[in-house]
Amino acid sequence: MKRNWAAAFQIAAVYVGTVVGAGFATGKEIVEFFSRFGFFGFISILMSGYLFVAIGSKLMRMAAQIQAKSYEEFNEYLFGKWPSRLLNVFMLFMLLGVTAVMLAGAGAVFEEQLGLSKAAGVFLTIFLSIIVMLVGTKGLFAVNTFVVPLMISFSLILMVFSIRMPHFLGQFLFIPHADDGWKIVVAPFSYVALNLGLAQAVLVPIATEIKDDWTIKWGGILGGLALTIILIASHFTLIMLPNLELYDIPMAVIMKNLAPFLYWIYVMVIYGEIFSSVIGNVFGLDRQLKQYKVIPTIVSVSAIFVVSYLISLVNYSTLLSYLYPLFGYICMTFFVLLWMKPFTADERK
Repeated sequence: MKRNWAAAFQIAAVYVGTVVGAGFATGKEIVEFFSRFGFFGFISILMSGYLFVAIGSKLMRMAAQIQAKSYEEFNEYLFGKWPSRLLNVFMLFMLLGVTAVMLAGAGAVFEEQLGLSKAAGVFLTIFLSIIVMLVGTKGLFAVNTFVVPLMISFSLILMVFSIRMPHFLGQFLFIPHADDGWKIVVAPFSYVALNLGLAQAVLVPIATEIKDDWTIKWGGILGGLALTIILIASHFTLIMLPNLELYDIPMAVIMKNLAPFLYWIYVMVIYGEIFSSVIGNVFGLDRQLKQYKVIPTIVSVSAIFVVSYLISLVNYSTLLSYLYPLFGYICMTFFVLLWMKPFTADERK
């Protein structure tokens, strides 16, 4: 069998691009789940990395094995017919909520970093997303294949600058006081559960289209490793920022301080990652809506954006701080069942 590394890298890029959304790319999500806990946050990131590799790869291989065309079919396989219906309704609202967070994040980039109005960022994102959605799967692959390597490169550049700073080792080993310190114990599981619960909307139909088990397996492994590298690099950078919890887009603030000559390019990369997650979520929602009723893509996508826009009017930081941890805890059921479900590649149909 010919091993298609190019296709595996494409799957890895989509995997990373779907997970690395507004919270991940801006650093706000990493602060909320990991970096504010100091050294314990780093340990938690390593555990998350292992789960991204193992469970992410398993999710895609299993989806391809049962030929699931949407996350609805995949959840029915995991949970059974009736429980999955309840979960799928919740997933629909959760994807809408997270798409709203992404739009609010795009608005925050324009407002905090570019000095433009939040509405300009939101509406530009909606306009560009509709164009990509009309192109279909090829558009999704193209955006992620371009943006993801840039995101990894900039994360590593910032990490190198941070490691070379005085007192890095002291900051790395420091464990700050946190009233909700218990959250770091469940953070790897709730964080990966949240991201895989959301990413399945894209990863399930993509894996089913690819079909080849070797390609899907290595796409999941490479994607999980890339996510781990970005998480570690971002954490090493974020712990060097005083009062890191005060910023909506802490990674851009750090870039402005450490490498101002790359600042504007990096802001565009952050926006590109937010954009890639928006189209990933909308792609999954569009596929799901078409399971209920066959409607033109332009109609379904427009309806999704109207609802998401209304939710995005709430402050970005507020949306992320409340919705993401809540969704993560609820997705734990999905995560545990996926982890426990037996899988062998020889059972492929």
